[in-house]
Amino acid sequence: MPKVLISDKLSPAAVQIFKDRGIEVDVNTGLDRDELIKIIDQYDGLAIRSATKVTPPVIEAAKKLKVVGRAGIGVDNVDLPAATAAGIIVMNTPFGNSITTAEHAISMMMALARDIPQANASTHAGKWEKSKFMGVELTAKTLGVIGCGNIGSIAVDRALGLRMKVVAFDPFLTPERAADLGVEKVELDVLLKRADFITLHTPLTDKTRNILDAKAFAKMKDGVRIVNCARGGLIVEADLKAAIESGKVAGAALDVFEEEPAKENALFGMEQVICTPHLGASTSEAQENVALQVAEQMADYLLNGAVTNAINMPSISADEAPKLAPYVTLAEQLGSFAGQLTETGIEAVTIEYEGEVAGLNTRALTNAALCGLLKPLLSDVNMVSAPVIAKQRDIELTEVKREEPRGAFETYIRLTVKTERQDRSVAGTIFSGNRPRVIQVKGIDMEAELGTNMLYVTNEDKPGFIGALGMALGNAGVNIANFRLGREEAGGGAIALVETDCPLSAEALAAVQALPHVKQAKALTF
Repeated sequence: MPKVLISDKLSPAAVQIFKDRGIEVDVNTGLDRDELIKIIDQYDGLAIRSATKVTPPVIEAAKKLKVVGRAGIGVDNVDLPAATAAGIIVMNTPFGNSITTAEHAISMMMALARDIPQANASTHAGKWEKSKFMGVELTAKTLGVIGCGNIGSIAVDRALGLRMKVVAFDPFLTPERAADLGVEKVELDVLLKRADFITLHTPLTDKTRNILDAKAFAKMKDGVRIVNCARGGLIVEADLKAAIESGKVAGAALDVFEEEPAKENALFGMEQVICTPHLGASTSEAQENVALQVAEQMADYLLNGAVTNAINMPSISADEAPKLAPYVTLAEQLGSFAGQLTETGIEAVTIEYEGEVAGLNTRALTNAALCGLLKPLLSDVNMVSAPVIAKQRDIELTEVKREEPRGAFETYIRLTVKTERQDRSVAGTIFSGNRPRVIQVKGIDMEAELGTNMLYVTNEDKPGFIGALGMALGNAGVNIANFRLGREEAGGGAIALVETDCPLSAEALAAVQALPHVKQAKALTF
């Protein structure tokens, strides 16, 4: 039975989801790093919010951990490279709090336009400063949206409802999507020059860090107002302060800060700045939604192999998982077959999908093939870490899809590995009963089901060879469970794939290698 640790406060309904689906769950919140390290090796899954820090020492101690589920969007508190290298899937819940966060941004923009927090404080203090708080209308103003994903697109919809004009900067926003949203797609410099209000809805990456700095502020309209409910670090806070003091920026509404919890900040105390303590996702509806969502996602993965909203792994839906399972097995077997026969550095890998399989989730299958290929060389590798390891080793990866089936086979996968010395290919298909089969090795047609213990032999096709091979194995006390042959042509190159009831000893393998006409003999394990 899988076991999950919930180390940050989640809804009791999320806990119940795990229990109802047969997953053992412990709730242990407020752990410091050392306390988490002491117990994390007991768990297959870890459910968190933002408080728990999943650092390399935690990951190193998490020997059984398969998945980290973040109830929320940002995974800044998870060391993603370390988790990926350890083969741990990291999931988030990007949709559960999208509406709540977008609504908070719109609320902050309204508060900024009408000085609502400042006027509220003044009135509570017994002042009646009606003339002091002269605001601006939103109607007909231009809103610049930086980042037009899930949250940004909801903010756009709400802004259009307020009769604002919207311009958007997002490198991934297609013209068709922009038209559907009703926004004008522009470059960043154009947005900065035209916007009366600017709202940020982009993740924090190397490209977006400090996207609003002194140079950006200099390009903006005088009197622009800034809203950030996305991520601290998108704005250079010292530059924003200087822009407010100079009058370039009329005001800012910030829900996020470069350092959080933000107990001290250069912007605190400025009359033109509205601050909230990272409340973007803080509604009862959103907190419940993301908690339930992460519990369902983690349970689906631990029980069915379905991967949803993973940061470091292709998604596999609950419907896809059973259908993909035999193809994943086949892809991993083909990779393992090639990997066990590879003795020199891998330069490139080509994976061809033809027929029915070409319409499936081939990214997951490619990960499985890479996992099988690399595991004989690097034992500590899985479907999550394999693509990263391949990239680190400068292995060129090519994926080819053809919808037309090959010959009599409705589905066909071929893996070709280019090494320093040669190219080696192996192909397979799925037979009835979802049984993976190898159907081609080095261009030679054959059919074989791969068992746990296999013997791979390449030889010259000469009379008496099969008998000699059987005799060598028999003399070594090895029983043959299955025997498959293929050849280029009579008297040419040939291949034998032999399934045996037990692993081959070094002596038995040496006896086969010493036979006349043998070019290569190798014991394989699947």
